[in-house]
Amino acid sequence: MGEMEGSYRTLQTPGTRLGAQFNAGISTLEPGQTLSGYMVSESNGLARGLQVRVQGLDESQEFFDLDTKALGQTLLSEVFLRGNLMESDYFGLEFHNTQMNWLWLEPTKLIVKQVRRPANTLFRLSVKFFPPDPGQLQEEYTRYLFSLQMKRDLMEGRLICTENTGALLASHLVQSEIGDYEAAADKDFLRNNTLLPYQEKVQDAIMDFHRRHHGQTPAESDFQILEIARKLEMYGVRFHPAADREGTKINLAVAHMGLQVFQGHTKINTFNWSKIRKLSFKRKRFLIKLHPEVHGPHQDTLEFMMCSRDQCKVFWKICVEYHSFFRLFDQPQPKPKTILFTRGSSFRYSGRTQKQLVEFVRENGAKRTPYQRRNSKVQTSSRSLTIDVPKQSVPFSERHRTMGSTPASSVSFHVPDVSPRKEHHAQQTPPTSPASSQPQHHSPKEEPAAVPPSHFAFQDTTVDSPQLSPSDAAKGPLCLSPSFQMSTLSLPGQASSPLQSPAPSEVGSNGRLEEEDEEGRRKKSPTDKAYFIAKEILTTERTYLKDLEVITVWFRSAVMKENAMPEGLMTLLFSNMDPIYDFHRGFLKELDQRLALWEGRSNSQVKVDYQKIGDVMLKNMCALKELTGCLQQHDQVLSELEQASRRVKKLEAVYKEFELQKVCYLPLNTFLLKPIQRLMHYQLILQRLCTHYSPSHPHHHHCREALKEVADMTTQLQSSLIRLENFQKLTELQRDLIGVENLTAPGREFIREGCLYKLTKKGLQQRMFFLFSDMLLYTSKGVTATNQFKVHGQLPLHAMIIIILDAPVEESEKEWSVPHCFTIYSAQRTVVVAASSKVEMSKWIEDLNVAIDRAKKSQDKSGLFLDASLADHSNRSSDEVSVEQESEDDMNSSHTSLDKQTHHRANTTMHVCWHRNTSVSMSDHSLAVENQLSGYLLRKFKNSNGWQKLWVVFTNFCLFFYKTHQDDFPLASLPLLGYTVSTPEEADHVHKDYVFKLQFKSHVYFFRAESEYTFDRWLEVIKSAASTTGRVGLLAPPEMNGN
Repeated sequence: MGEMEGSYRTLQTPGTRLGAQFNAGISTLEPGQTLSGYMVSESNGLARGLQVRVQGLDESQEFFDLDTKALGQTLLSEVFLRGNLMESDYFGLEFHNTQMNWLWLEPTKLIVKQVRRPANTLFRLSVKFFPPDPGQLQEEYTRYLFSLQMKRDLMEGRLICTENTGALLASHLVQSEIGDYEAAADKDFLRNNTLLPYQEKVQDAIMDFHRRHHGQTPAESDFQILEIARKLEMYGVRFHPAADREGTKINLAVAHMGLQVFQGHTKINTFNWSKIRKLSFKRKRFLIKLHPEVHGPHQDTLEFMMCSRDQCKVFWKICVEYHSFFRLFDQPQPKPKTILFTRGSSFRYSGRTQKQLVEFVRENGAKRTPYQRRNSKVQTSSRSLTIDVPKQSVPFSERHRTMGSTPASSVSFHVPDVSPRKEHHAQQTPPTSPASSQPQHHSPKEEPAAVPPSHFAFQDTTVDSPQLSPSDAAKGPLCLSPSFQMSTLSLPGQASSPLQSPAPSEVGSNGRLEEEDEEGRRKKSPTDKAYFIAKEILTTERTYLKDLEVITVWFRSAVMKENAMPEGLMTLLFSNMDPIYDFHRGFLKELDQRLALWEGRSNSQVKVDYQKIGDVMLKNMCALKELTGCLQQHDQVLSELEQASRRVKKLEAVYKEFELQKVCYLPLNTFLLKPIQRLMHYQLILQRLCTHYSPSHPHHHHCREALKEVADMTTQLQSSLIRLENFQKLTELQRDLIGVENLTAPGREFIREGCLYKLTKKGLQQRMFFLFSDMLLYTSKGVTATNQFKVHGQLPLHAMIIIILDAPVEESEKEWSVPHCFTIYSAQRTVVVAASSKVEMSKWIEDLNVAIDRAKKSQDKSGLFLDASLADHSNRSSDEVSVEQESEDDMNSSHTSLDKQTHHRANTTMHVCWHRNTSVSMSDHSLAVENQLSGYLLRKFKNSNGWQKLWVVFTNFCLFFYKTHQDDFPLASLPLLGYTVSTPEEADHVHKDYVFKLQFKSHVYFFRAESEYTFDRWLEVIKSAASTTGRVGLLAPPEMNGN
């Protein structure tokens, strides 16, 4: 409802009785209302001040009497006080303006200055700031109001989701309103209440879901609603229509992590706060000024055209408020008023920041009073007496799982009855971004931000994913419908630069409580090294199963939806992957049960020695041996999939589009190598177990026998794995390089990729070099809109000579002082290059010399063909496409906000090597595969106080960060190439056990492991990827490779 206007009627004014000139006016009377009654009420209104009407989230309406000169803050305070709302800063009052657009009531302005007719305007209580995690809401009452907001958004069509997800959300709303399932009561409630625009269509699904929520309290239902809603792409999104420079219609939105760009309901770009230098508007133009390293020094401002200046200013104010609330420690100070001249807006966020709000609730938590659910027919809740929903961000069912409920592998929405627990209120630490991180009105922080993972409790139990359809789950593991999650996957605009690390959490991270919980858990956990080795098997198995689901669930759904894959290939692919996936689901279930017994988390009363893992490994390794036939066909599967993706255009399009989804966090064909690579992991872990146990130990026999079984399989598949890894790398490069064909020619082997500086007429220019067994390619980046690498030249290895010189022969030593130079003489031309360090130069020279010797012995000629235009460029030894020109082209290509439709990731080794001036060999890739690791770590930033727990996965020279182990895709990644790893120094003021420090230039991160064993393992795997000395040439002698 907005401002109410009546019909146009001619009225007699009081002045006409005295002979005054007649004046026609416009009546604002409601139908049936008399003028005399209106005059009386108006006079009474003037006598008592201003009366406004406010509608709550439960649709109830109340009136508030205010002074005519009351500020917006006065009304807000009255509403929050009457509603007994403690976490009030998440909320605001909105109203319709004359254009029927929703506006927020500003606290610092007079109400009458913002609203034309306050007495006739309906103010609506709404959630203003949406935290990324409902676990940050410490009050049960606040979560209740947030669930009502989700209910409103569903009905108004703001919270876009699949029908299946909408039905699941509605079922939790029904559970919170009427309690446990009864067919008659459900039908009656759904007939009288509309929860979804398409409710009749999915009514049976709602009732089916509701049946599974037996015993779930209203508070638990609220938490489940928020847990599901937060994973939706439209969670908390409010559209502001705009257009880019090309006139394309888009929608702008603001969230906790930054600004978002939507086309339709699809998110196509995200600008994190850390990337934004300044936000401003000029008339109808909304301007985003980025840091130079984001889009280069020549194009750092993005421009969007909005409908009017007023709408532009409204959106700018919302951005300022969101940034201040989520990113600042303290409330920003108001801008002092100048006497003569003013420049810019004086608008500032006037409420508490999230950090201040968390501290306030923590200090005043004991003063909580009961509240009542107006529409709920189940028993009311009391903040002082009732158990609160846990404050961590993992779903509520995980709390019950720790008590020995259903194992992880089964998919169920049933939440069993739980005995009363002691009320537990989480304490959240403030946001970790300093006050200096506000754009323009506050200067941004240097460290880049990805989607911020929030805090959650330390618990290694498995939880059922709330977004999966229970009806699908009943059919089997391969029928899980990923439509809910696929609808939330955005295009690759969110990917950060390889130089960007995961940002400090832009929300509270509950640091002190997590440290206390972790200390208590460490005291209770087993201390035997074998336990931590077994736990490594469990944690890496969880990650491995998620990787298998990328193929068996997500990719299957994508190709079946478009009917893009030939039937023969479909059968070949999934007939090999499905049995492997089924086996590992059962294996993970056994591992989880055994670790639960080992830790004492099970309700089992049987007195059996469960503190061992060798028997489980032996049983399952023997079973896995029967699947060797499936593993041996992976070579055929990978090659046929690659050929079909080139031959079938529809499959090629689906393939490329799927690789852009967040769930596919690595190149797609990488996941096909995981089953064979997993055998290598089993072998290494079992070797550590056998080393730990003495030969006379009763558990040693099982471990040794399991190791023999795995060793037999790896021996059979070793040669196949080498071919597959080489083929996978060649196909990845084929997609990322422009101007090269037939890169996967038979007999070609990838050796090394990395950054070198090539001497041109304009001096040393940065180039990306790729060394193969028969040729050397050099490329540049940024010529195309896709930001791929363009081939500038090829040098065949046949007859190539490498000469190490401090300077070219024709230059004097005084004129040439660039270190680490060497000259490459080939049959076509001479190239002078410089490496970033002496170690890098030695690696390149060593691999080049060995590769040249091998090429001389081979008579095969290269099958490489360059595009005609590129061949012309390759004949110019000066490389006429200069870096300056490339930057300008890149600037023009990224002129629009819709330029993120790229087919690469910023964290691939190619791009990371480019940004960090380093190189990676094929042996480095193989070593990184062997050293894959995952598990929970506590993370701390250089300038923050609290520790935040994250599920961390190390693979492909990268750390990937998840909120919990059941998440389907990472929230951020940290490429490790170029980082140094060490233990904290005294100046770091980190006085905890098992802490290691990662540093690259000014970026510093601290990670804390749970035990000495896990600490050593993380140091081992990170050193293998991060340190330069830990990575050696592919063709180096065995002793250098560490074999």
